[in-house]
Amino acid sequence: MLSERLLVGIVVKPQGIAGQVKIKPETDDPDRFLLLDTIEVQKAQGQPAISVSIEQVAVRDGFVYATLDGSASRNEAESQRGWLLSVPRDQAIALPPDHHFIADLVGCQAVDTQGKALGVLTEVLQPGANDVYVVATDKGRLLVPALRHVILSVDVAAKIILADADRLWEVSIFED
Repeated sequence: MLSERLLVGIVVKPQGIAGQVKIKPETDDPDRFLLLDTIEVQKAQGQPAISVSIEQVAVRDGFVYATLDGSASRNEAESQRGWLLSVPRDQAIALPPDHHFIADLVGCQAVDTQGKALGVLTEVLQPGANDVYVVATDKGRLLVPALRHVILSVDVAAKIILADADRLWEVSIFED
């Protein structure tokens, strides 16, 4: 089942003394924050999300700086540290074909073309040139580059990722 909300950022720390926070974007397009008037906030894991205002938004050096919920002091901003910021799925940006939200990939079962179940995708790393899928297997964490010739198909509705059995072992490694 697909989540109703998509994570777009995490509040890292206060920024300055006027109530702004520094946000680590969890999106490929941090400029999307510039288009928001409100954002959904989950103050702690497991708590319900609430809608708050987002103002004075700026994007610099890969981070987003903003004022959330009318915060006016460093102490108020400090209380926002760790907040999870999301948008409703129906307000998410449209993805190109064959692209998927990380939230939809996590939890998918990875299998190869020989029918062997590899494990469950637990994380997507983004080190640079291509994403790396982290698959929890019975032998440890398998790091699989998300390359078209390795990952043949992704079905987020069925929660299945199909990998080419031969090429998978040419380019994947187990984490130390």
